[in-house]
Amino acid sequence: MPFLAHTPVEKMTEPYARRWWALLVLCLSLLITVMANTSLIVAAPDMTTDLGLSSSDLQWVVDSYTVPYAALMLVLGAIGDKYSRRGALVLGLLIFAGGSVMGSMVDETSLVVVARAIMGVGAAVVMPATLSLVVATFPRSERTKAITAWAATSGLAVAVGPLVSGWLLEDHAWGSTFLINVPIALLGVVGALALVPPSKAQGMGRIDYVGGLLSIVTVGSLIYAAIEGPHSGWGVGPVTAAVVAAVGLVAFVAWELRHPHPMLDVRKFAVRPFSGSMLAVLFFFFGMFAVIYYATQFLQFVLGYGALDTGVRLLPLAGAVFLGSALTGMLTPKLGVKPMVVTGLAIGTAGMFLLTQIDKGSTYGDFVAPMMMLGLALGLAISPATDTIMGSFPESELGVGGGVNDTALELGGALGIAVLGSLLGTAYRGELTDLVGNRLPAEAMETAKDSVGAGLAVAERVAQDPAAGPQQAQAAVDAVHQAFAHGVAQTSLIGGIIMAAGTAIVLAVLPGRRGFAKHNAEPGAGTTANEAATVREHTGATR
Repeated sequence: MPFLAHTPVEKMTEPYARRWWALLVLCLSLLITVMANTSLIVAAPDMTTDLGLSSSDLQWVVDSYTVPYAALMLVLGAIGDKYSRRGALVLGLLIFAGGSVMGSMVDETSLVVVARAIMGVGAAVVMPATLSLVVATFPRSERTKAITAWAATSGLAVAVGPLVSGWLLEDHAWGSTFLINVPIALLGVVGALALVPPSKAQGMGRIDYVGGLLSIVTVGSLIYAAIEGPHSGWGVGPVTAAVVAAVGLVAFVAWELRHPHPMLDVRKFAVRPFSGSMLAVLFFFFGMFAVIYYATQFLQFVLGYGALDTGVRLLPLAGAVFLGSALTGMLTPKLGVKPMVVTGLAIGTAGMFLLTQIDKGSTYGDFVAPMMMLGLALGLAISPATDTIMGSFPESELGVGGGVNDTALELGGALGIAVLGSLLGTAYRGELTDLVGNRLPAEAMETAKDSVGAGLAVAERVAQDPAAGPQQAQAAVDAVHQAFAHGVAQTSLIGGIIMAAGTAIVLAVLPGRRGFAKHNAEPGAGTTANEAATVREHTGATR
């Protein structure tokens, strides 16, 4: 058996023999791109201290990865379709590794932001390529299992990222959380060449670069406005970005409706299985990423856990993801997509509402049930939703399909952290002001209101002041803890309401089993005409 996989998927007459090994490579590649987002949350305190980051600086260290990641996936997915999906995967992993090396070596905020942005570009190539290769490599009878494994990996990465980051930070500087990506990415490159078969679209016309550019401008501007507006105020920059996003969206839709070979056929959004599944992915990751964002801060700053201890305490979420994935693999064929997706969203919403009970006296045990519910919900809902989205695209547009799915995922996560993170900050500042009043100097009070970490730093300075003493310092610590716990509870209430509304919308939009059977039987929606006829024969669906 040759070392390099060289026979294109399109020329194979039988299912690819090493497809499950190929899936392992694809999941590993996905794992590090998602981990790059979640691992930084645990490393943030060390980076803030070492680089002297302000709250705004830290926001952009985190989000400089997110903006190119979300904005470029649709275009880069299409380019991978046309030229080489495996080639895109390899190139993306190399770019990602290069950005990681740079991030581990620099010691200036602006250079860290650049390194993260380079990593985001690499991730935008990798993520849609992994999903399109999963669908292209596996026969239709096995795709659901393969996509379930892919979706479970994205959930696993949410919990594993903080764990790996915490383990490294026990003995190494924060740069190690970048450098760990390099050997994994290089292993992914070797594995891709050896185990993942070449694949590209057959008969694909010219790429719609105008539509691609409009999608980049629209998504990039939207994410910038969502991040910067709530955090820094709705000044000229965020408002301009919001206007550009709105105009870009209108122009994108108008262009795609007229183009003979659009980057994305926007008419798909009128198809209920597709649009409902897209909304499910967006709303779910809106809540998931926000909860991880502020739960890790509570564990570190309020409960005092170290980086590794925090990562370990997120593992129940990962276990629940695997349980949900196993259940959805057994139940979706029997119950259908809609019950699984809606049930998952409902469980995730209930988990969010449980966090409204958090207060200053809460312990780690108060977070276990909500995190397990969110993990179970992810396992139940995301795989069938992703399977439906990818099933809406013909074989020639699998990269675009992967880009669309992953844009919904990343956009939801970015909006969740931006919107709910801003609400958390507002609630924290308001409660801290009420608790402390004028008992701190004005300058110290402004610093303390910036974040929970800044508030605890101010309390530490109070403890070192001979005129204040330990009693006043402890009062400041208690006020910061209480204010942050209040912020978590209030933010979870708003987040729960948003997720509940999202669940109701998805419930209304997704069709029942008959609607899904008809959707899956349509030629061109990820099937050939012969496959469509077979599906209709077994489901009794009519056109």
